[in-house]
Amino acid sequence: MNNMHRLQQWVRGAGLGLLGAVGIAPGVAMAYDNPAQLEPFIAEMTREHGFAEEGLRELFAGATRQQKILDAISRPAERVKPWKEYRPIFITEARISQGAAFWQQHAEALARAEREYGVPAEVIVAIIGVETFYGRHTGTWPVLDALATLGFDYPPRADFFRKELREFLLLTREQQVDPQALKGSYAGAMGLPQFMPSSFRAYAVDFDGDGRIDIWNNPVDAIGSVASYFQRHGWVAGDPVVSRARVQGRKVEQGLTQGLEPTRSVQDLRAFGWQAEDKVEGNLAVTAFRLEGEAGAEYWMGLPNFYVITRYNRSVMYAMAVHQLSEALRARHQER
Repeated sequence: MNNMHRLQQWVRGAGLGLLGAVGIAPGVAMAYDNPAQLEPFIAEMTREHGFAEEGLRELFAGATRQQKILDAISRPAERVKPWKEYRPIFITEARISQGAAFWQQHAEALARAEREYGVPAEVIVAIIGVETFYGRHTGTWPVLDALATLGFDYPPRADFFRKELREFLLLTREQQVDPQALKGSYAGAMGLPQFMPSSFRAYAVDFDGDGRIDIWNNPVDAIGSVASYFQRHGWVAGDPVVSRARVQGRKVEQGLTQGLEPTRSVQDLRAFGWQAEDKVEGNLAVTAFRLEGEAGAEYWMGLPNFYVITRYNRSVMYAMAVHQLSEALRARHQER
């Protein structure tokens, strides 16, 4: 079946329940070892979302259980790199120079995103740069295969990935795209900004106004979608992201916050020997963290906008890489 015919059947059948029999009988062997999981999912999508059962059966019969994905997600975690090793992965001349070129190429869309959403152009570019090197590495796994494999055959996070599979099928129906044609990461993250399907449906926008949202091939939609995500998660235009801290005394380590949430005020941290190098209000809640840099321990206060970056990826080092790349991009852009 060619892509156009399959898409027409998918939109018509999945969306309106009109596909009818397609020559695949109920109970046919699926691509999965776990039909006990798949059958309730098909029933749910049919009952609650109006998908045609036969269309879903055809779709999943054409999907593939990917053992390499299960191997990858089950592999023991690598040693967590310290900041002095993590930072050089992302703060490179190639990522800065190519990010500056991406900024120049899409200057109009970035300026408009900054005006409409309040998110600086350099932060948007840095997110896309860290996630996919400005669209060069968006993933090669069929999203349907990835989410089905993890949703039906990876018990530790099956509920999460089945939810994302449900969101994926809904977004392909809404956007009228072939669910077997979309590619992404082995975990189902998609496009230049690597949105999971639930994030796509909640935050992605048609930023170029052509009537569809395309974060895979359309940098303008990707730019607007990142800005939309940040605004919806509380980005405050014009506010700083971090402040480095000077520390002294025996209680310094006690000032570190647990987790990513900003749970200590700047005033509270003073009692532990922390002093912000920048002017920061004493009652502001921050995330207090330490990084192992080239010259030794670095102590930082993550301000509310820093916490917003961690909502994109729940990692202090990720957020710092995005922030420092954004600073380098802004400096390079100003040189042009």
